[in-house]
Amino acid sequence: MTEAVFYQDAYLTHINALVTAVDNEWIEFDRTIFYPMGGGQPGDSGFVTRVNGTKHRVIDTRKGDAQTSIMHQLDDASHDIQVGEAIELEVDWDRRYRLMKMHTGMHLLGSLIPVGVSGGAVGELKSRLDFDLGEHQVDKESLNRELDRLIAEAHDVVIESIEEAELEANPDLVRTMSVQPPRGTGEIRMVRIKDVDYQPCGGTHLRNTSEIGAMQVSKIENKGKRNRRFHIILSNET
Repeated sequence: MTEAVFYQDAYLTHINALVTAVDNEWIEFDRTIFYPMGGGQPGDSGFVTRVNGTKHRVIDTRKGDAQTSIMHQLDDASHDIQVGEAIELEVDWDRRYRLMKMHTGMHLLGSLIPVGVSGGAVGELKSRLDFDLGEHQVDKESLNRELDRLIAEAHDVVIESIEEAELEANPDLVRTMSVQPPRGTGEIRMVRIKDVDYQPCGGTHLRNTSEIGAMQVSKIENKGKRNRRFHIILSNET
């Protein structure tokens, strides 16, 4: 079992933890600030530092076989880290923060297009959202003006939860057409952008939309009869 400390505070950059499992280059800790790949968001990278000062790079983070397990992939399987060791974890904050900007911004974009989301991927410098657009009409310049407005309005982003039964009674809360929020714990994690958006999400997010800075839809692609792909960039990061 790994305590997902990043859900308690997505802004923590360092934490101390104990090694609970070792499988070649994959390491599990009793607690972590590294987000595991899921929901279209990549797994975190960063570093782990041993008591003797030896530092190893974490190149990926994934969910383990058990529901509450989170595994960290080191760049070298020849390490001699042992179960029970005390380790300091350090997330690659610049990368994580860009992913948080992107993920929160993608929720803003979704709030502006009232149709189902058919796919998506959060990227560090470029992301995409696919919509089952059908007959709904969109204009890239209008979308970008609205994104600018929502970012500048500085809406707070808060994490909430609802019972699984409440989500079942309100299925329209789920915007994604092919992916459902994980069940089994009795509660569903919800992300609320105040006065803008409210939906299930397991990713890491900003505290306020103003932190996104400059974001824009760079391109809209036709991906089928109904599907349209929206490419999003952080224009102040490129």
